Amino acid sequence: MQSILCPYCRGEVEPGTDRCPHCKRVYAGRNPAGALPVGSLLAGRYTVGEMLRIDGEGILYRGVENKGRFRVTIKEYLPLTLAAERRPDLSICPKLGSEVLFKTTRMDFADLYRAIQRITPATGLEAVLDVVEENNTVYAVLENPGGKPLEQWIKEQGRLVPAAEAAAMLQPVFNGVAAMHQVGLVHRGICPQNIRVLDNGRARLTGYATVGLRTAGSGLHEQLYEGYSAPEQYSTAEFEGRYTDEYSLAAVFYRLVCGQAPVPAAQRLVSDSSPKARTVAPVVPSYISQVLELGLRLKPAERIQTVPQLMQALSSETGARELIRSMAEADQQRTERQNAGPGWALSLRGILVGILILLAVLTLLTLWSILGSRGQEEPPAPSSASSSMEVVEQNYVPSFVGMLYSQVQNSREYAGIYLFYVTEEYSDSAPAGTILRQEPAAGTILPAEGETIRLVVSKGPQMVEMPNTIGFSQAAAIRELENRGLIASCFMVVNDGSYASGCVVACSAEPGEMVEAGSTITVYIAADRDVPITNSPELPAESTEEQPEQEEESSSEEN
Repeated sequence: MQSILCPYCRGEVEPGTDRCPHCKRVYAGRNPAGALPVGSLLAGRYTVGEMLRIDGEGILYRGVENKGRFRVTIKEYLPLTLAAERRPDLSICPKLGSEVLFKTTRMDFADLYRAIQRITPATGLEAVLDVVEENNTVYAVLENPGGKPLEQWIKEQGRLVPAAEAAAMLQPVFNGVAAMHQVGLVHRGICPQNIRVLDNGRARLTGYATVGLRTAGSGLHEQLYEGYSAPEQYSTAEFEGRYTDEYSLAAVFYRLVCGQAPVPAAQRLVSDSSPKARTVAPVVPSYISQVLELGLRLKPAERIQTVPQLMQALSSETGARELIRSMAEADQQRTERQNAGPGWALSLRGILVGILILLAVLTLLTLWSILGSRGQEEPPAPSSASSSMEVVEQNYVPSFVGMLYSQVQNSREYAGIYLFYVTEEYSDSAPAGTILRQEPAAGTILPAEGETIRLVVSKGPQMVEMPNTIGFSQAAAIRELENRGLIASCFMVVNDGSYASGCVVACSAEPGEMVEAGSTITVYIAADRDVPITNSPELPAESTEEQPEQEEESSSEEN
């Protein structure tokens, strides 16, 4: 039977062992009832360690990747409001009546982490290494980024962070969030608790979750962050988008430069008393204070819309002045439209109708005069006058992009008006069935009903066959994977002499397995014989703030 690694000291132990023979740690009773026991094996390669925390969506554990001998964190989908119990075989049993919701939200969880896996490892984002379906649920295996939570880092600093330093620290996070937005993902949980500051002073974003966890009233036990969650997250009736993460990033920046979080959005919706950054901390530059005020506006439409806009304005005074000017112009136009109100449109419509009536009357008089001069007593039919006032209703093309084609196809509103010509193409960013493009574009005027609209519908991610690279050199394996449209992430593993140095000993996907094109494949490379491998690339061996305490406890038990 394959041995596993102790989740504490990473020494080899036999599966089912209740105590590590190396560090003497006892596994039984380490995790609370309902959680996976310490020492559990997932997918034949990940050993589960102690529970780190629990939220309304699931449980986060420490863990170890047995082949590469490096630490990971493991997120198990286990929604408290939908799951009933864990069976003796460790599988999850949904509550009676919640089976369908449990299944659909579990699929959302898997889709989210697979989407993030395709864009990580990336600067500023905690990498998703694997997504495992087991025990009637889903597990996301994440890198262990190290460092410490931003909230802890701020307290240790004991000072206000200058705007330039805050911008440099958070730049990787801004870039990572922008990368998520490019593939249609919204984080919804950006806050100091979910940002870690690494040893090099740069920040990295963690804490991914589905929309249900980060929206009030969704059916899950929501997890919102006071002062950092955007106003639209407090209601399921409000749409969330890129501007939701922009609000949270502006709030985090506010916390760094002001020393306190903004007033919570739920409170601001009742009475907006949030002070400007410069009022709280006079050392904050005026343009930074103005940008943060724009980024923290309650109404999404009036807020800074994108993360790159916010980052550029916080990093450059010139960029800030330009953004402030453009948004001031937009505010002025919005105010003018609001002041004009519906009466403006009504008065204009009245003027147009009056002109048409006047023209009609003049036409009638002219015709009456002409016919009267010819001795004809009958005036022209009034229908000619009324016809001159007929208004032709314009047929504008709706926006179908982002909708499911099944919704369009089964809608009486669209089926009776338009003919659709559909083509399909692969897409890594949109689920199968989602409309990617349309022609004509939304808002185009069609001359008549029954016109054809061309739709391009997503086939989902393209699947390719995993090649057999065992025994290949690192360069050859990378080249072979790239030829298949796959991304290689190489890790060195301990070599006891059983493998040829520098050659592939294993991969995260089995040969012949169908995987998504563009997926990241972990490739394990044998190190030189007897060379100890303690860290994986960018994965410090001791990478959470709680591990030093564990190692000290381990040492004391050994003694």
